[in-house]
Amino acid sequence: MKNRYSIWILSVVLCFFVFSGATLAASISEKTIRLTNAWPCYIDPAIAADFASSVSVANLYDTLVFPTHDGEVVPHLAESWTISDDGLTYVFKLRSGVKFHDGSELKAEDVKFSMDRLLAIGQGYSYIFKPVIESVEANDDYTVTFHLKKTFGPFLYSLVRLYVLNKDLVMANIEQNGEFGELGDYGKRWLLTNDAGSGPYQVQEMKLEEYLHAVRFIDYWKPFDPNAPDSFRNIGTTETATVRTLIQKRELEISDFRQPAEFYDNVSKLEGIKVAKLFGGSTFFAMMHNKKAPTDDIHFRKALAYSIDYDAIANHIFPGSHQCQGPVSFILPGHNPNVFQYKRDLEKAKEELALSPYADKLDEYPVDLIWCAEVPDEEKVALLIQANAADIGIQVNVIKNPWMKIIEEVATPETTASMYLIFVSP
Repeated sequence: MKNRYSIWILSVVLCFFVFSGATLAASISEKTIRLTNAWPCYIDPAIAADFASSVSVANLYDTLVFPTHDGEVVPHLAESWTISDDGLTYVFKLRSGVKFHDGSELKAEDVKFSMDRLLAIGQGYSYIFKPVIESVEANDDYTVTFHLKKTFGPFLYSLVRLYVLNKDLVMANIEQNGEFGELGDYGKRWLLTNDAGSGPYQVQEMKLEEYLHAVRFIDYWKPFDPNAPDSFRNIGTTETATVRTLIQKRELEISDFRQPAEFYDNVSKLEGIKVAKLFGGSTFFAMMHNKKAPTDDIHFRKALAYSIDYDAIANHIFPGSHQCQGPVSFILPGHNPNVFQYKRDLEKAKEELALSPYADKLDEYPVDLIWCAEVPDEEKVALLIQANAADIGIQVNVIKNPWMKIIEEVATPETTASMYLIFVSP
């Protein structure tokens, strides 16, 4: 089945910003890292998919393999693996002695349970695995086998999104009369505010509307870096004034990447504050609904794509970024630097629009473009797209929605708008 979105327009590589200075000595001595993110934050690996959630579960849970900065994967919970000649069977040998946060040992049955649960719940990153997983088998305590329905080249890389849960702990906390029959709610309610992981940090407190506070797991199987924090707090806000206040009060080390460029210029002028850029690898997409008029027509979509001033976005709205070649980030395997790249070309845009069945009735088919309220710079992009599209006669309605409403809207094709501005992390 085709995806209901077409990903066109642009991808812009962004950075995180870290604030430091001599006046932060107190927080540094306590080795607590505080960061801001757009809420909500889900710490259930079967639900987590957005940025705030991914940052959290990556620290609370472990995966079979672990991603490197250059886009490769290395052994993690799995010490080694073999792949059958036909590419349909993957056998992983697990490390022994890895402990969950409750002290019990992580075994192959937990890996099987985690994949089975993810597929049954059907949220989060299940969309990666649903089309390809035939079955999962726990051969013994330290051997787990994945049987695929068809070959899937990125399968090994996709396992960085399979977070392993403690089966016994989850099953001890299921609520009966849930949507999964004898499995009740599959532990979904409990995992809203608790973890069942083996990761380097464990939940100390989760306030759903405010923050996640996690502390170091002292029995973690890997050695900690000497500079690793004792705890971290993921704070649910991207409101510019609030973030600035936290920085001024020395109560924040890492900002979200959603602040406007002028925010960092202003913050860098605060006494005792230094702003350091860290490459985050995120990409910025304009996604179009290809099952809903008028963006269901390829010529209409191409017309929009040719109308956009990408250079203005990359150089002025997101300075320091660049337009991507294709939908795959250059830091990931599969990136093709030779993929066609759209540039603003109004003549080509008009040619494509003339081929669209909507060309003679554009006033009947405006495009609703949704931008995320928590990301102020997205409004600038939306207004630019609106102005650019007007140059070829396409009406774009710019709509501001909070992230939570966007999540609700895109749950079904019927409630999904024509176009969204979305950040995606590798």
